[in-house]
Amino acid sequence: MNEEQRRQQQGLEPEAETESVEKKQTPKEYSKYFDFSKASIESSEDGKQYMKIGGRSILINDQPDYKKGKRRGKEEVEVHYDFSIPEEMKEIGKGKKYLIRTYGCQMNYHDTENMAGILEGMGFEATEETNEADFILLNTCAIRENAENKVFGEVGHLKPLKQEKPELMLAVCGCMSQEEAVVNRIMQKHQHIDLIFGTHNIHRLPQLVQEALYGKEMVIEVWSKEGDVVENMPRKREGKTQAWVNIMYGCDKFCTYCIVPYTRGKERSRVPEDIIAEVRDLARQGYKEITLLGQNVNAYGKDLDQEYGLGDLMDEIRKIDIPRVRFTTSHPRDFDDHLIEVLAKGGNLVEHIHLPVQSGNSEVLKLMARKYTREHYVKLAEKIKKAIPNASFTTDIIVGFPNETEEQFEDTLSLMKEMEYDSAYTYIYSPREGTPAAKMKDNVPLEVKKDRLARLNKVVNDIAAKKNLALQDQVVEVLVEGESKKNPEILSGRTRTNKLVNFAGPKSVIGEIVYVKVTEAKTWSLDGQLVEHAEVNK
Repeated sequence: MNEEQRRQQQGLEPEAETESVEKKQTPKEYSKYFDFSKASIESSEDGKQYMKIGGRSILINDQPDYKKGKRRGKEEVEVHYDFSIPEEMKEIGKGKKYLIRTYGCQMNYHDTENMAGILEGMGFEATEETNEADFILLNTCAIRENAENKVFGEVGHLKPLKQEKPELMLAVCGCMSQEEAVVNRIMQKHQHIDLIFGTHNIHRLPQLVQEALYGKEMVIEVWSKEGDVVENMPRKREGKTQAWVNIMYGCDKFCTYCIVPYTRGKERSRVPEDIIAEVRDLARQGYKEITLLGQNVNAYGKDLDQEYGLGDLMDEIRKIDIPRVRFTTSHPRDFDDHLIEVLAKGGNLVEHIHLPVQSGNSEVLKLMARKYTREHYVKLAEKIKKAIPNASFTTDIIVGFPNETEEQFEDTLSLMKEMEYDSAYTYIYSPREGTPAAKMKDNVPLEVKKDRLARLNKVVNDIAAKKNLALQDQVVEVLVEGESKKNPEILSGRTRTNKLVNFAGPKSVIGEIVYVKVTEAKTWSLDGQLVEHAEVNK
């Protein structure tokens, strides 16, 4: 499954993935955006530093710095319960509308929920119409170059609207904002942007809006030091059926291709009591499914001053009256025996394991700094399958990593066949500035990368179709998420094993768990017929 298929499975608009990836084989040259020779630095009476460039005044509270970001300090992370919106900002958005465009992973969507909650606490109302918005925020993803190109394209498209409506506020936030090159490029070339902030200081949004609104200058505040944990930020969740629950932030794995440790910072776990309280509250509100989130979710608890990990947390959540509990994304190095033992207890812990492998060749895995071999991964997967026989398995794969040979790629194909994944999210390698892999020679030609991706997807598709065909005429348990994106007369939902199911039924079952008999098994989804009562094999 490539990124476009993933988005379709999640009900999102499809993206072009394979054809738009890197037209060039060399990393982008950003230096042309860094000519600040004509810029001047000025200080105000209150001691604030301003950069004057191209007619725009830029207030720089803090800028991203990779050198700072790479230093993993031992400072203790503090937990704050005192978030509040300043009185003078509680009605600043009255009569105004906001629009947040979100790119990337579930963590970004979770952050968007927090920002939406804060903005509505400031009096703003949500809108889906660009021309209606008074404040537009782009919550960005930095995982691949294609994602960044999309955002810069949108930044360019918003410039005429800003010229037409000078009072419109534009903000760039999220993972891209944590990159030095991105911030410098915006400062130099996109001065119609009013506000840039990162992933660690979302709780500062009211103050940043105030500075941008009253000061009339571009405001930049991107912390390279990881933020503390802020517990009581308001949140506007989408719908009342499924909810994301963040249990930790950041990643300490430093895989050579990955920008996440720099954009999301070091691993910081929330304390168990706060997570469990949030899950209990969601259960009281009637949510049917929660997904525990973390960049490296099964490293949860390693930074806490107690012997308490993801297995312990899920064992407690298992006892809460909420029908389904998922978690993502895990790392094979942190998938321990206790977690497997707890997941095998079943109940509300669903039978779906997302276990990214990235490559089927141990030498490539070593270059990626994944810190496990193919053999270790397969042994772990076999242990999980033995404990949870009916579990579905999904994974992530990168093709065309620097120095990957045809033989090494063949190892990836053979792993896919050996593991028989229900689906896989497949990507062409894209160098990310600031990562160790970006310094390697990107020596696999683009045409070779595309060919390998196509061959990999063929294997993934064939296995996915076979897996789904095994469910033909079976009755499955489905949590109904809503109307199908393609046909409002059809309802759509997911099985416990994360299979997408489409069927005809009354709108009254949206948000409920129902039983559906599979009438047609397709590669990426199942068509079915609603049944009254059924016994389901989980």
